[in-house]
Amino acid sequence: MSELVGFVGISHSPFATLLAPPGVGEPGAQFLSDADRVAKAVTELAPDAVVVIGPDHFHANFYDVMPAFVVGIETAVGFGDFGSSAGPLPLQTTLAWDIFDALGESGFDPALSYSLTVDHGIVQGYEMATGGRSIPMVPIVLNTAAPPLPSLARCRDFGHRLGQVLRASAYDGRVLVVASGGLSHWLPSNDLRDPSIADPKRSALIHGRLDAAAFSAEREPKVRAMSGNPDARVNREWDNWFLETLRSPDLEPIVALGHDKLEEDAGSGGHEIRCWLVGHAAVGLPLTWTSYEAVPEWITGMGIGTTFEIA
Repeated sequence: MSELVGFVGISHSPFATLLAPPGVGEPGAQFLSDADRVAKAVTELAPDAVVVIGPDHFHANFYDVMPAFVVGIETAVGFGDFGSSAGPLPLQTTLAWDIFDALGESGFDPALSYSLTVDHGIVQGYEMATGGRSIPMVPIVLNTAAPPLPSLARCRDFGHRLGQVLRASAYDGRVLVVASGGLSHWLPSNDLRDPSIADPKRSALIHGRLDAAAFSAEREPKVRAMSGNPDARVNREWDNWFLETLRSPDLEPIVALGHDKLEEDAGSGGHEIRCWLVGHAAVGLPLTWTSYEAVPEWITGMGIGTTFEIA
């Protein structure tokens, strides 16, 4: 049976890899320094496998087919967007199959991928939490970008079941759960019901799978142009409330927000905290250590939380 050794929730941002490493006191420096501290603690935990829950940002999933949950089974490849690492990732296939089979039997019906492309939403969290070490992983992509978004309650319940599955798995190893996403940030709409979305963006969000590299290359300069604004919208108060709430095993205050209130308080990008709900519920322990830096220059509130102490 597997042993769950802890949970790490960690924000990601294109600018954590796109921009030069910040100097002490510059935007993002505290976050990256604390991420290094977490990686050192994870080294001490010595996990044999890492389950990584994160979103896709229209690099693998598009509106031709948009699954709510995807489990990578056999191979996974980093897309390499926004300076994130590209290429094959090590997978723990035995554990992946146990997760997929048991979740399906429980009525969650995740999609299955034998060849999964993952972007910085998975890769950054995995590499920051592990310090770049090549630990076998199981990627679970959770749709947070556009309908159909699983409800907050569904994410909590998915996480509870994931934790049961991990503890009962025939995989005999130490498992760390990592969630990558959030915190508050406001992004341009990707909801095709929004009349402000016109072609060619609308067509690309539907058919981008046909040439994902071209779609990404066209979009990346626009994302780069969003960086560096010290007045970009970030909700520091909400982000700190969220992290403090996760210091309890009770997720109901977050679930009770619902979709609309979450978006009002944390922005369209704030839906990525669904990944944290899944991971937190899976491990079933409160956060014991948190770190937070509002980085409007990265258009995001950058948070970290762990269920184990950090030196």
